[in-house]
Amino acid sequence: MPDPRFFETLGPVSVSVLAKAGGAELADPGLGERLIATVAPLDGAGPDAVSFLSDPRRAKNLSACKAGAIFMRPQHREFAPEGCAVLLTSHPQAAWAAATALLYAPRRHDAGAPAVHPSAVLEEGVRLSPGVVIGQDVRIGRGTTISPGAVIGPGVAIGRDCFVGANVVVGFALIGDRVSLHAGSVIGEAGFGAAPGARGVVDLPQLGRVVLQDGVTLGANSCIDRGAFDDTTVGENTKIDNLVHVAHNVQLGRNCVLAAYTGLSGTTVVGDGVAFGGKAGVADHLTIGPGASIGASASVFKDVPAGETWTGFPARPIKRWLRETAWLSRSARSRGMKDEA
Repeated sequence: MPDPRFFETLGPVSVSVLAKAGGAELADPGLGERLIATVAPLDGAGPDAVSFLSDPRRAKNLSACKAGAIFMRPQHREFAPEGCAVLLTSHPQAAWAAATALLYAPRRHDAGAPAVHPSAVLEEGVRLSPGVVIGQDVRIGRGTTISPGAVIGPGVAIGRDCFVGANVVVGFALIGDRVSLHAGSVIGEAGFGAAPGARGVVDLPQLGRVVLQDGVTLGANSCIDRGAFDDTTVGENTKIDNLVHVAHNVQLGRNCVLAAYTGLSGTTVVGDGVAFGGKAGVADHLTIGPGASIGASASVFKDVPAGETWTGFPARPIKRWLRETAWLSRSARSRGMKDEA
């Protein structure tokens, strides 16, 4: 369930209303008055939740799903769990996104409220610079400095002895002690999620949070997206350089280091003590084992075992990359190819 500190609950809403919002057909009109209160992925949905099936590979494993309603394509109707309200559409994920907008809305700053909202709780010793905006129900610990132009969104919690740089934007986030967020960084914006709809590509709701543990440093103009359902997390003492992007649902371990221009795609799991060279990139849904090292400009498309060093495009173990590079160099010289100045 989305955190009420960051999302307003608008439901419950009947299945028939959700079907209309998503442009779907209700397979059994007799279930149209069933009330739906929340949204969830298939494997975590309960009787009061609406979900969707977009990956046909998961159709045959729906029998254990307990969702109260599911958006799905007509050809997958036979796989629906017994008693579930089936919403038929050729664009199930986009239809689910439209339905979600009837159940949850991100909290926004109160229009017309003072720059520091009266409901915000600031401990003794918090230092606020000119131009700071602090939303409703924010909590900030003692000894924390908020620099000019920073914007702290509704419900955000920031720990003690933190530093928030100029023009930093924080939303949908829980932040520990001794965290440094340098100028222009953005924490908690919506992750990149899109799906084809009847009228073109639509944005998918991002209903998770960002959790930054104690001692994290985030460099200037870096971005950490909030999760789609689960949290995006950064472990204790991890140090992130300028111009780094951490996508939604990433689980980044403790004591990691990420040099500039590194990009971690969605749902990547990174163990403790991993080092990323500048401009390293990791594809989505991969696991980087504890203690691994990823070389500069490496492009990772496979899981990396713990303790190994990978580099290259596509990335592979460094010894293999060195052998292949040396072989290519020898082969080029044997064919009379000369280095260009």
